[in-house]
Amino acid sequence: MKVSVIGSGYVGTTLAACLADLGHEVTNVDIDEDAVAAIEDGVAPIHERGLDELVAEYGGTRLRATTDYATASKANIVFIALPTPTDERGRIDTSIITAGTEQLGEVLGEAEEMPLVVVKSTVTPGTTERELIPALEETSGATAGEEFDVAVNPEFLREGSAVSDFLHPDKVVFGATADRAFETLDELYDPLVAQTDTTVVRTGVREAEMIKYANNAFLASKISLINELGNICKEFGVDAYEVADAIGLDERIGSQFLRSGVGWGGSCFPKDVAALIAAARETGYEPELLEAVVGVNDRQPERLLSLLDDHVDVEGERVAVLGLAFKSGTDDVRSSRAIPTIEGLLNRGADVVGYDPVAAENMRAQFPDIEYAESAADALDGAIAAVVVTDWDEFAALDGEFDAMKRPVVVDGRRIVEPRDGIEYEGLTW
Repeated sequence: MKVSVIGSGYVGTTLAACLADLGHEVTNVDIDEDAVAAIEDGVAPIHERGLDELVAEYGGTRLRATTDYATASKANIVFIALPTPTDERGRIDTSIITAGTEQLGEVLGEAEEMPLVVVKSTVTPGTTERELIPALEETSGATAGEEFDVAVNPEFLREGSAVSDFLHPDKVVFGATADRAFETLDELYDPLVAQTDTTVVRTGVREAEMIKYANNAFLASKISLINELGNICKEFGVDAYEVADAIGLDERIGSQFLRSGVGWGGSCFPKDVAALIAAARETGYEPELLEAVVGVNDRQPERLLSLLDDHVDVEGERVAVLGLAFKSGTDDVRSSRAIPTIEGLLNRGADVVGYDPVAAENMRAQFPDIEYAESAADALDGAIAAVVVTDWDEFAALDGEFDAMKRPVVVDGRRIVEPRDGIEYEGLTW
């Protein structure tokens, strides 16, 4: 099938490359000329495990990129994968996706056959019907349900493993009202479903929108709960990881997302939980449990630093922050737990040096005045302490590097460093 994907961010680029891998002819449409040029040259514009290989294989052939929206008028399916950030009150800002939808409508109005328009972006229930469909109708001059159809196909991709998540999904969700929309999506995803025998969920538009939020809210809640339990374990001198291993054997709980630590970040959990809270409040419902989930998460970085305070006064001293991305396997620093950690260290008067295998340049935009080391060893050299924020595998291999510290105090927020004699080691929740 001929597919257009509007947006070449983490979701859009991964979606386009994976659909090309399934045999479809895919075109990424984006206003970012550098991203377009990179894809055309077979270079992934973002860091994502497995994506480089797919873009290198299909870029310039089955995977194309352009800044011209008119390309979408020749597609069978057009995905909208544009950002939906939140405002200061947590509500989603639909200005970007609405503007992109309007541009899409302008070119679709001239198409001989209107394609199926699929909302891939995360939007709160009712947004597609209330804002996006009217925008398409107004700019295309066509009527939804008669001359074109709209569907919602939420993504469940974890940054750092997005390619694997797409190609080995737990489920695929289609939200639509027209049979022909379901049939088109079935045809598109048939190679994937045939390979994986995954479950296909067919539901309504609003239900599909809500499934994405419910999914992320549940996972964020699970992480905050295990972190809360880990904090309690710490107070009792109990190994939280042994406790987690045991409760994870209960099939009602499961073993995933039970590694207590410094908390969750990224582009999805913080935004989606905040948006769901804001949307619920607008209906008059107060989501107290979700508010507590956010509260626990927000407190974890300061808890990490309070443990550091128990060991050393960092004022005027060099402190290494190991890990800047919100999770390993990605260069994304959005809502990274390293941000409040660095802020807390700077407020304590520390001389902060950060290190991350791939995310240093992205964090530099947030903190241009701190030092960025070329390696973990360089960051640790002469430091009075180190805090571990991201669980990159290379941190597990650190050993003699700690001997170059002024004082080997290590506060580990991810249980990645191996404690040993000669290190003042403190785990966040164990």
